[in-house]
Amino acid sequence: MSDVALARSMGAVVSGVSGHLVQVEVDHSRGLPTVGLVGLPDASVIESKHRAKTAIVNSGLAWPKGRLTISLSPAELRKHGAGLDLAIAMGILGATGQIDGELIANTVFLAELGLDGSLRGVPGALPCVIAAAQAGIHSVVVPLGNIAHCRIVPTASAVACSDLNHVVSYLRGESQPLPQGTTTVVDLAELVDLSDVMGQEEARWALEVAAVGRHNLSMIGSPGVGKTLLAQRISGILPPLTENETLQVTAIHAVANTLTSNSPVTRPPFEAPHHSATMAALVGSVHGHRVTPGALTRAHHGVLFLDEAPEFSRNALEALRQPLESGHIALSRSSWTGLLPAKFQLILAANPCPCGNALSDTPKVCGCTSVALRKYTMQISGPLRDRIDINILIPNIRGVSEGESSAVVRERVIAARQLSAQRFADFPWSTNSEVPPAFLRVHFYPEAGGVDLLNSYVGYSGGLRGSHRALRVAWSLADLANHQRPTRDDVALAIHLRNSEMAMAS
Repeated sequence: MSDVALARSMGAVVSGVSGHLVQVEVDHSRGLPTVGLVGLPDASVIESKHRAKTAIVNSGLAWPKGRLTISLSPAELRKHGAGLDLAIAMGILGATGQIDGELIANTVFLAELGLDGSLRGVPGALPCVIAAAQAGIHSVVVPLGNIAHCRIVPTASAVACSDLNHVVSYLRGESQPLPQGTTTVVDLAELVDLSDVMGQEEARWALEVAAVGRHNLSMIGSPGVGKTLLAQRISGILPPLTENETLQVTAIHAVANTLTSNSPVTRPPFEAPHHSATMAALVGSVHGHRVTPGALTRAHHGVLFLDEAPEFSRNALEALRQPLESGHIALSRSSWTGLLPAKFQLILAANPCPCGNALSDTPKVCGCTSVALRKYTMQISGPLRDRIDINILIPNIRGVSEGESSAVVRERVIAARQLSAQRFADFPWSTNSEVPPAFLRVHFYPEAGGVDLLNSYVGYSGGLRGSHRALRVAWSLADLANHQRPTRDDVALAIHLRNSEMAMAS
């Protein structure tokens, strides 16, 4: 044994919902048989040296008799979880000459080690593989339980191994990785269908407009008129996620441990938290250094539906305001501070009053007092209502005619989305709701009649934010009608959709 031997391997940890590469440096030198682990490890990482030692010995490999110093860099990044076990073990094998250091230097190892040397799956492997691909490292070794998600990263070559000996023999070219199997993709046609909604032609049309531009939508109506039914079917008319969006959404749900299968998430997620949900359940929570994404982050690139919206706590509702504008949540806790993605389409549903009978045309009479009604309507604050693009009143069902299927509506939505994507080809956004105000009036103005109408709306009641949101909706209406620019009628209809006289708190 030489006096000093140094080897480097690569691992990764999750911070928030993003992966971060960790370089594992192992120094083997003469001295008392001790193991030193530095680089801000938490208790689970400190225990890795014990798991690694037992796994190496039980795999028939040699545990060194000298002093081991293990450094995890970047040193300022806190490391948690058992996902560094395999990287630490491979670094030790490299430092002791049991495997060529060049074979492990450019590979990321992600796995927890069993005491028998077996590889066990770890949460958050997908964002770690994404981080490796972004850093230009294409070789990744993971357990079989993580391979189905990790293989969806197109620029990374993720392989699965069964145990420590299998990893060593694979790196030496003596064996093949485990077969990866097939990945099942969820078909949009399997979702609940919009044709299930009987009647309600205006509400169905408003849902289509909202889907085209990813506009926030509020629905007010008596109990049983179909508000929840409509909201639950918006995923079926939205276009499937792009490749990049699929990676982001699947990574988030992998960290949140909410994936129900080994398939990637290929359609916009739909989150519908109960009205008793706390603010932490919505925005996310931190336990130690582990971040649990809330409903807002799990709805990233998808839909957040708040049924019985006035029943949510005021603090929870106000927490929506920042992500609706910025597309992320600035989470600050004593043990973790960072940004969580939260770019979602908001749909609210509410009754017209606490008892729900204010708009009923049945013999039921509303018994709510004026104080109770005011308290109910003011639960959703003015600033939050101002961020809603479309407000519709859903009348009582007067017919049972069957409408178009989700597939038919989805084709129109996709065609309209393609028009907006072409229009925004030179800009960093793709849907109408994302256009910044500074660009709306300069690059994306309506026809002359529409400009005059918007100017009048600003002075009347809309304000600048209201006019910007109305113009975005007008562009969605124009895309559906295949207009080159929003006409005066498009703008007038957009203003009407935003300021329905019968909407809540009118």
